Amino acid sequence: MITRRRFLTLTAMLLTDPAAAMTVPVRWRARALGADAEITLYGPRIWAGDVLKHAERELVEIERLFNLFDPASSLSRLNRQGALVETDPRFHHLLAAVDRMHHATGGLFDPTVQPLWRALADGRGVSRARGLIGWSRIRREAARVRLAPGQEVTFNGIAQGYATDRIRALLKRKGAAEVLVNIGEFAALGGPWRLGVSDPLHGLVTTRTLTGLALATSSPGALKLAGRETHILNPAGGKPVWSTVSVEATSATIADGLSTALCHADLGSVRRIVSRLPGVRRITLIDPDGDLVTIRT
Repeated sequence: MITRRRFLTLTAMLLTDPAAAMTVPVRWRARALGADAEITLYGPRIWAGDVLKHAERELVEIERLFNLFDPASSLSRLNRQGALVETDPRFHHLLAAVDRMHHATGGLFDPTVQPLWRALADGRGVSRARGLIGWSRIRREAARVRLAPGQEVTFNGIAQGYATDRIRALLKRKGAAEVLVNIGEFAALGGPWRLGVSDPLHGLVTTRTLTGLALATSSPGALKLAGRETHILNPAGGKPVWSTVSVEATSATIADGLSTALCHADLGSVRRIVSRLPGVRRITLIDPDGDLVTIRT
């Protein structure tokens, strides 16, 4: 899989009153789940340093579960073995979130496209890979997960959002009030934070102001597989409808999965899908001509 699914290079700024602006932000930067990660935290420096150590440990554990590039991760072992017994509840929390997203989107969100992604990236024939797609064929019982023969899964369309939610929740428990978490997706405590949304063809298209919400953006054309197919795949086949989709929601997990799936949904389908998911606040759709459509919920 690719190292970063998004075409989203954003500058974040906390818009505060003059007194609050005197607080010095503490920033943590690294790589997580194949993306550049950054946490901006306002508070006393010693306290912030201790809190960020907790966040870093949580991210290490999430990488151990979901990093597709690490052969020792739980996800890689599931793909290699076809079955897995995993007792970490975070693994099953994400599986449940994937299941909800799959059903809410009418199957547009389907992580079993991984063999198709790999075949396209390698320039191989895709007919067999297409036949392996089907989230409903995965079996889950207690701590055990079993794939259908030949299946592989990728959580690259939702794991970054899940990690972002986990880190935001951890920082809130530690007493943080003004935070922007960026692990390929964004989630805020406090705010407002100003973010820009970019499209691979049309550049910076709009800005968004985030207060206590999450934002995720997907652009199919940011990467072409073997120079042809876009890297965000429709399980049923077909080209993307939108050049970029940006979703604002209470949950980065929902925003992440939804921004992926809606790339292949026409406007009527977008409205129906959004009505099935809680916490969605605004959808920004950019068509191939660069025109912008905004849906508020």
